[in-house]
Amino acid sequence: MPIVAHNDLPTFARLRQEGQQILAPDRALQQDIRELHIGLLNMMPDAALTATERQFFRLIGQSNQIAQFYVHPFSLDGLQRGRETQAHIERFYEPFEQIRAEGLDGLIVTGANVSGPDLSNEPFCRPLIEVVEWAYENVCSTLCSCLATHAVMQFRYEQRRRPLAAKRWGVYAHRVVVRMHPLVIDVNTRFDVPHSRFNDISREQFETAGLHVLAESDESGVHLAVSPDGFRQVFFQGHPEYDTISLLKEYKREVSRFAAGLRLDYPPFPENYFGLQSRAILDEYHERILDAMDRGREPPSFPEGHLTARLHNTWHDTAEGVVANWMGLIYQVTNNDRTLPFMSDVDPRDPLGLGW
Repeated sequence: MPIVAHNDLPTFARLRQEGQQILAPDRALQQDIRELHIGLLNMMPDAALTATERQFFRLIGQSNQIAQFYVHPFSLDGLQRGRETQAHIERFYEPFEQIRAEGLDGLIVTGANVSGPDLSNEPFCRPLIEVVEWAYENVCSTLCSCLATHAVMQFRYEQRRRPLAAKRWGVYAHRVVVRMHPLVIDVNTRFDVPHSRFNDISREQFETAGLHVLAESDESGVHLAVSPDGFRQVFFQGHPEYDTISLLKEYKREVSRFAAGLRLDYPPFPENYFGLQSRAILDEYHERILDAMDRGREPPSFPEGHLTARLHNTWHDTAEGVVANWMGLIYQVTNNDRTLPFMSDVDPRDPLGLGW
């Protein structure tokens, strides 16, 4: 069943235009179908806030075949916002106090931009910890993406992320390493995932914390891991929610920063992303940028239109499968009145009966 458009969030209209089924509230009330409520804590900066919102809404809607889903976006105090973005949040997002009072079945926490290596110095640190700790005791399962994974690993599991020698940026091949886990049991055993990060949590760190690694890559390390009980917390280090053009947009932004003198080196290509023709187009554009800078002229327009049709998405189907499994497990646990893994009839170390 589809996502229910329970307010006027523009993302609902955008998804309808893409052909996705979005259910109006009056139609939802006419159907005797189990409701599930998923929170989306969106911590992304202004330029990426609505795109990230759409990506996760789209992933939830395309993965959902089991219930009516209500998605509740919210953000945190301590994140700097421009006037337009703050107005968007105030109009369409919900206060955490309201979400805490009404409750959730599942929670997704996005990544965020940070200003330094120590996450404890970030202004959103305390509000984020408050949300994560509340969810651990009151929400069936929390799915953390990228920076959120690093934050929870530091503050709950005492494992600090470590800086990489160079940015891990591109699309990387992964393999499932625990095939019996219900999050990955029916997805491709080999699949791609985009990554875009300067820091890493290693397999050894996940294992030291007692977590279970489910999918990893020889090039990019661990992508998918779960908390010791196997379900209450799910961790992505990559960005399976990314659109086909997300890395292209990031590359364009970095080229623009170089042209504006905001970065000294010309950005490298994201790995395993651009084909030979695209690289040739971008190499030519690089020369034109340098020539314009030498002549003191405005840089030429980025050739985005010549590149988008040459890009390929090799990760979305598997991302849908993992998220569908995650939502299915939430539905199964909550529908059997087993919302909280610490309830008396559930082994808190193994609520899914996986035999960890």
